[in-house]
Amino acid sequence: MSLGRAVATVGGFTLLSRVVGFIRDIVLSAVLGSGAMADAFFVAFKLPNFFRRLFAEGAFSAAFVPLFSRELQGHGRDQALAFARQAHAGLLLVLVPFSVLLMLGMPGVLALLAPGMRDEPTFAMAVEFGRITFPYLLFISLASLYGGVLNSIDRFAHVAATPILLNLALIGAVLGLTPLLPNSGYAASIGVAIAGLLQWLWLLIACARDGVSMKLVRPRWTERVKRLVKLATPVAIGGGVQQISTMLDVVWASLLPVGTISALYYADRIAQLPLGVVGIAIGTALLPLLARQLRAGQAQSAMANQNRAIEFGLMLSLPAALALWLLADPLIRTLFERGRFGPDDTLRTASALAAFAVGLPAFVLVKALTPGLSGQSTGNLPGTRGNVAYGGLGGNSGIDRHFCFLLLAGCDSAMMGREKQQVGCRRGVRRGGSRRPTSAEGST
Repeated sequence: MSLGRAVATVGGFTLLSRVVGFIRDIVLSAVLGSGAMADAFFVAFKLPNFFRRLFAEGAFSAAFVPLFSRELQGHGRDQALAFARQAHAGLLLVLVPFSVLLMLGMPGVLALLAPGMRDEPTFAMAVEFGRITFPYLLFISLASLYGGVLNSIDRFAHVAATPILLNLALIGAVLGLTPLLPNSGYAASIGVAIAGLLQWLWLLIACARDGVSMKLVRPRWTERVKRLVKLATPVAIGGGVQQISTMLDVVWASLLPVGTISALYYADRIAQLPLGVVGIAIGTALLPLLARQLRAGQAQSAMANQNRAIEFGLMLSLPAALALWLLADPLIRTLFERGRFGPDDTLRTASALAAFAVGLPAFVLVKALTPGLSGQSTGNLPGTRGNVAYGGLGGNSGIDRHFCFLLLAGCDSAMMGREKQQVGCRRGVRRGGSRRPTSAEGST
């Protein structure tokens, strides 16, 4: 399958997933809103996603796909499948006890992740939500391995469609279970756990249908598994620093007023549309292709595909970034401002979205360039990401602090202006009787 066709397949299903994801976020914003309960749920939801990006979709996937592709090309499907099953057994051996320990130690983990919540009543809710959602990590990590196998044999559609199940499960759980539970946060948390199970079953069945069924085998420390661990370790270090840098957003946001964590979440969801459709689609399609070409010694073809990926990324991400920056406020107002999501929530979220838009092209380029390192199946090159990430970690920490407080100050000033406008409107009503509000006043 050509790179363009593979990108189109992954990008098309990713776009469909993002559209369903928008519907999910519209439902969440209307039911959960952007208050304390929403903050508690989003913090809990970020925890399994943090480890998923670190292990399943990060270090493990980046190391597994090139090795599996090499086994597939060099020794045939049977040997490649045997290696995949050993990797599957090793992943289970690590993830099951890890998940149990994290669920038992959830209060301490969340105290580190969201220190601003420790003295609030919502902290207990966040702990319960975290314990409900955390099994998602086990299921989605296994699904990520199955996805790597399917992508390596050019079966992209099932993998790209998998996130749709998460969105549908969350929508169904929030709308169907909320009346039966203490609040909608519990319903959303249960929806996350159900989604992980559905995604795991979906790809397990897809693997069986394509002749690469993943059976349970006894874990063994073979040379191929040792090679996998050796490759994954530097990627995990580099990706870990990057993910820690990302999680600092939650740490600083938890120290700000209620609703900040939710505002960052909703803004990130909008920014993830072009990143997912363009960046992730390019990276997903490019990694197995580059791995095969580099393994076959076709360096010129690999370089041509790498350059084409960069061209695709810039051609699509630059206009998207400009559009998000210019249209942040109307986008957020149209999509989310209803139910428990008010005008002040729109202001906070739109400000965050405009900031996210500035970095969008760079993130897309990261997705396009990373397969060039991972596809070479060497343990040293992926680790260079860790060196870059370490250099940026301190800078990100400082920028996060200043940006969050500047954002808060800007929102407060705008809110004070809005309140003054509303006071003037009420005074006008008392002095001159009823009058039609202006469009600005009517929007509040």
